[in-house]
Amino acid sequence: MRVALKECEWEATGEDLLVVFDAREAITLSDPEGQVAALLSELRRAPQTAAELSVALGRHGFSLSEEDVTGGLSGLDSLGLIEDADGRTLGDPDEDERHFSNLSFYGTYASLDRRRAAFLRPLREAHVLVLGVGGGGSSLVQCLAGLGVGEMTLVDQDRVEPRNFARQFLYRHADIGLSKAERAAAWVRDYDPGIKVHPVDRWVSAPEDLADLVQGVDLIAGGLDGHPHANLWANEAAVRAGIPYVLGGANRSQLMYLSVDPGRTACLACDYADRPAEDTSEGIAYRIVENMKLSNPLTGPMAMQVGSLLAFEAQRYLTGYEPPRAAGFRVTLDMREGLVPEWQPLPKNPECQICRLAPPREGDRR
Repeated sequence: MRVALKECEWEATGEDLLVVFDAREAITLSDPEGQVAALLSELRRAPQTAAELSVALGRHGFSLSEEDVTGGLSGLDSLGLIEDADGRTLGDPDEDERHFSNLSFYGTYASLDRRRAAFLRPLREAHVLVLGVGGGGSSLVQCLAGLGVGEMTLVDQDRVEPRNFARQFLYRHADIGLSKAERAAAWVRDYDPGIKVHPVDRWVSAPEDLADLVQGVDLIAGGLDGHPHANLWANEAAVRAGIPYVLGGANRSQLMYLSVDPGRTACLACDYADRPAEDTSEGIAYRIVENMKLSNPLTGPMAMQVGSLLAFEAQRYLTGYEPPRAAGFRVTLDMREGLVPEWQPLPKNPECQICRLAPPREGDRR
C-alpha cells in the first residue's frame, strides 16, 4: 500500500513536533531525534510504501526496518494524519474535479483502511426518495445534488406560487403555476445531468400511496404537509420497507429534525403514542397545533437550515462517515435561544404496531 500524508503542517518545538491537520487542534509528538519530521517530510514529497520509506529514511541517517516504519505509520494513522494514497480520487479527472470539495471533506475521515472515494461512491450509487420539494425540501434537494447522490425521486403535488420565492430557490418566475416536482427535477438535470431524477406529482393520503415509490430506495428524506398524519403515513411506509427516514420542519420559533432507523430506533408512531391524553391541557394543545392553519413564516435562512440538517443526516446514513446524529431523537433548534440544538430521545414503544412491521435487519435477534 502506498501511504499519503493528509493536508497537514508541522513545526519543531524543542524535542517535540507540533502537527496540525484540523485547525481546531494541534497534536504534540515526541521527536527528539527528528525521525517523525523526516517521515512526514518524505510522505509530503510523495506517497510511498513502508519499504520505500525505510530506504528513504536511511538517506536521512535513520536506520529503520520496514516493520519499524509500519509501526510508525500505524501511529500516524491512529491520529488521522495519513491515508491510502490510491483512494484519494475517483479515478476520473472530470469526476474528481466535480467532487473536489466532497473528496476533501471525506479526507478528514479517511484512513489506511477506508479511502476517501469509498465514502463518496455509496452516495453516487444511492437512491433517495424526497418527500416534498417546498421549503426545507427544496434546499434538501440542492444539498443532495451537491453531495453527489446518484438518483432521486421527488414527490410533491403543489404548484409553484410567487409566495414560495422567499424560501424556495429551486424555482424561477417562469415556473409559476407549474408542478413543483417537475420543475425541481428540471433543476437537478440542469445542475448535474449525471443524476437520475424522477418527479412524482402525487397527493399522499395513506402509506399505500408510497408503496411503489420505496422500491429500490436507500433512504427517505423530507417532510409532508397537507394533513396532520402525512408524516405518520410516510413513517409507516419507511418502516414497512426497512428504509431509514429523515424528516424535519419548523414552526414560528423552532426548527426540528429526527430520523427513524426501522427495527433499531423508535419510530414516529412511537413518539405519537406518547402524546398526552386528549382530555388534558397538553393533549388539547397538541390537537390545536395539529389543526392550525399557519401562514407559513418559514424564511429562506430557516428553510436552508432545515434542508441542510436533513442532508447532513442523510449523508451520515449513506456514507457512514459518522453515526446518524438524530436516530431515535428529536433535535430542536430554538431561534429564541440562538439555534443551539437540543436532543430529546424518542420514547420507544414496545407495543408499537408500526415498529413490528419492520423487516428483520442484519444482527437482529428478534
